[in-house]
Amino acid sequence: MTIWRKSSYTGGGNDQLCVEVARLGRGIGLRDSKNPAGARLEVSRGTLSELFGRVKHGGA
Repeated sequence: MTIWRKSSYTGGGNDQLCVEVARLGRGIGLRDSKNPAGARLEVSRGTLSELFGRVKHGGA
C-alpha cells in the first residue's frame, strides 16, 4: 500500500492546492493532490534532494 503525504504547511485539510509525495519502489513519487488518480512523476531520491537544495538556495 502506497501512503501519499501532503505538507503540513498547506492551508488545512481542505486545501487542494498541493503536491503529494510517496515512496515508490526505488524512488519518490509526486502527484497533484487535486487529481490523485492522474499521472504521477517518479524521481530518484538524489534528484529530489538536488531539487530541494536548489530551491532552498534560490537556484533554478
